[in-house]
Amino acid sequence: MTDPASAFDIQQQTWENAADFLEKLGRVDDASSQLAEVEVGQTPSRVVYEENKLELLHYEPRTDEQHDVPILFVYALFNKPFILDLQPDRSVIRTFLDHGFDVYMIDWNEPSLLDHTLTFEDYVDRYLDNCVNVVRERSGRGAINLLGYCMGGAFSVLYAALYPEKVRNLGLMATAVNLRDTDSVVDQWVGDDFFDTETLIDTYGNAPAEIVDAAFSIREPVQNSLTKYLRFFDGIEDEDFVENFARMERWIEESIDIPGRMLVDFIEATYHEQKIYNNEMYIDGRHADLENLDMPIAQVIGNYDSVVPPEAPREFTESLPGEPAVFEADTGHMGLAVSGRSHGELWPSVCAWYAERSQIEDSATEETAGGEADLRWIDGIGTTYAKRLQEAGVEGIADLAAAAPEPLAEAADVPAGRLEGWIEQARTMGE
Repeated sequence: MTDPASAFDIQQQTWENAADFLEKLGRVDDASSQLAEVEVGQTPSRVVYEENKLELLHYEPRTDEQHDVPILFVYALFNKPFILDLQPDRSVIRTFLDHGFDVYMIDWNEPSLLDHTLTFEDYVDRYLDNCVNVVRERSGRGAINLLGYCMGGAFSVLYAALYPEKVRNLGLMATAVNLRDTDSVVDQWVGDDFFDTETLIDTYGNAPAEIVDAAFSIREPVQNSLTKYLRFFDGIEDEDFVENFARMERWIEESIDIPGRMLVDFIEATYHEQKIYNNEMYIDGRHADLENLDMPIAQVIGNYDSVVPPEAPREFTESLPGEPAVFEADTGHMGLAVSGRSHGELWPSVCAWYAERSQIEDSATEETAGGEADLRWIDGIGTTYAKRLQEAGVEGIADLAAAAPEPLAEAADVPAGRLEGWIEQARTMGE
């Protein structure tokens, strides 16, 4: 026989649950408005350079003084970069600003069909190089800091390997370089010839955002299609929760197309052939040699990352010269940029790593005349090449202007063609 008191308690709990459900339903319209009106990327910036679709953003400083060396963020082509500036209290950009950095970021924006043939040569050796040179010119520094995220990390690795003299410190955040046999999203998407990207771009030109999104969503279909919305409804009365959820959903929904040839080349280089990881990558006929990565390197890894599983960057760290610093967080791919744990523990440590290596000593300041610092005013000469030239007897711009290209090229281990350009610049500066 059922206890009347127990039955009454069950009935009371049922009515309370129903009342709670109805109260949450009443919040749906307000929550929907919040979803539609939420703001992202609120840290003030202005565009200082444009080329094709890309915009180079320069952020307003948030400290009275900044570190000597600026930092350039290089994001992927898959989504919009405001994931790095999602909301004021969880913004990687703002954290670096608050730690005294002069911050720039590339917004690639969405390609048109005319961009479907763009390749690594365009993104690394043209767009990224042009943006780096703008930052160098604006800051007066021969070498700047880079921090690449996901696909942007692969771009940054290749760029630093081609132009080590222009990169002072290199940060790699969930960097997609060696994705094969890692149970990555790409593994599931194109592994075992499951999906043919060549057919995709032959059909569409650019890879449609909807198809790329589907590839990411099938990794966790229940989470992406059901669980997160149940969690949203459960927290619908918490305005902060709703706003945070809305920002993340906006980032997911505003994904962009990817230039078709770039996607195919990227998958070939990081998955099928793993050319970057195997140090076999050539761009415009030049070897992007990992042995050139003689600058300080930091790996930023998400221990629960399913897009770039943590074992991939850990293995890549072992193939890099020197002893890269490794920063890890118990979070996923996007969580590296937006989770509370990342902003409470990870990014202050990464900022400190960069800060320690972003001060120019007075004896080597790039504004002084003569010596290595003087040589850095030549476009293309940074720390690495300046030291080689000094060791070959070239102390400053005057010495460089008077040098003969061929013997100096051999003595300093510099390509003769590149050296001829430097000598021409030095002679022009001396006029």
